[in-house]
Amino acid sequence: MSAKPRVSARLAAIAESATLAVDAKAKALKAAGRPVIGFGAGEPDFPTPEYIVDAAAAACRVPANHHYTPAAGLPALKQAIAAKTLRDSGYEVSPASVLVTNGGKQAVYQAFAAIVDPGDEVLLPAPYWTTYPEAIRLAGGVPVEVFAGVDQGYLVTVEQLEAARTPATKALLFCSPSNPTGAVYSPAQTAAIGQWALEHGIWVITDEIYEHLTYDDAVFTPIVRAVPALADTTIVLNGVAKTYAMTGWRVGWMIAPTDVIKAATNLQSHLTSNVSNVSQHAAIAALTGDLSAVAAMRTAFDRRRRTMVEMLSAIDGVVCPMPQGAFYAYPSVEGVLGRTIRGVTPTTSAELATLILETVEVAVVPGEAFGPSGFLRLSYALGDDDLIEGVSRIQALLREG
Repeated sequence: MSAKPRVSARLAAIAESATLAVDAKAKALKAAGRPVIGFGAGEPDFPTPEYIVDAAAAACRVPANHHYTPAAGLPALKQAIAAKTLRDSGYEVSPASVLVTNGGKQAVYQAFAAIVDPGDEVLLPAPYWTTYPEAIRLAGGVPVEVFAGVDQGYLVTVEQLEAARTPATKALLFCSPSNPTGAVYSPAQTAAIGQWALEHGIWVITDEIYEHLTYDDAVFTPIVRAVPALADTTIVLNGVAKTYAMTGWRVGWMIAPTDVIKAATNLQSHLTSNVSNVSQHAAIAALTGDLSAVAAMRTAFDRRRRTMVEMLSAIDGVVCPMPQGAFYAYPSVEGVLGRTIRGVTPTTSAELATLILETVEVAVVPGEAFGPSGFLRLSYALGDDDLIEGVSRIQALLREG
């Protein structure tokens, strides 16, 4: 009799998070004394604003926070999320339609788990965040990539989505501002996609975690505000991580029709139960405070964005659209592939990323993590000096080829 596999086929099929893997490798090299500069993690380099930290410190001393609380989240935080949605997105939701999760990733996983059955297809505009396809597959679904390249500003069209639609299509993942490209759909584009989904009875899972990080004349457009009738077939994902520099606090949420929230809450009650109460109180302070700290961070990101794109665009063979949101640049490096650099001829962006890390000690994430090869993702959520030094090293290396 053959031995059974030690690891389940379901989990063995999951790919490691490429962004976290790159970040971990960069940090390990730094710990070993190497002068590595990491562009991998999507993590603001700013500390969490002090008033939020103070709220958490105060919460630590309240005995009620030392115990279990409702799995779906503290009522005060659910109310704060509902009020924040009205303030920032322009439409009302009930606290009963909110589920507080351990970071945005748990909200992503539970959203797909709540509505996707085995064999259901989920349209996934590419380039996409590396976690989306894995969460879809864990739910038994089939990710269907719809690619938009540099020529489209990384924005898919209704026509592309319609061409990919089949009788098995259950949902569309919509992310604007986008990770990994920084692309932002216009109000008209958002409304057109939302109307198309409504007409065909397709669920929309919309990731809005970068809502406050837009630049120039780009504006964040909540798809439910653009097409209010979508509210009954839309799941909104969000969290405090990016807006308030709270990646380590692990507070996200999902907003959805109450039957979906009930199903996802039942899952969470077995999976993790409640989010840390101290982190929830920190999130309440963040959402009920003003956005002045956010504005200051956005100003810094905007400056770094322009510097990074200017420097990357100066490299022969690199095409880097100006991102309109989030804090990532997503250059095409197809014009670099095939060149011999320091005795190596990379033919994929993964090989190029390895060459960059091993020769000039700069960590970037290859396009294979987000869809087709031929691209790199660089986060500009790091200090100005490190940004300039890191891109300068890449410039010098690629000019050798």
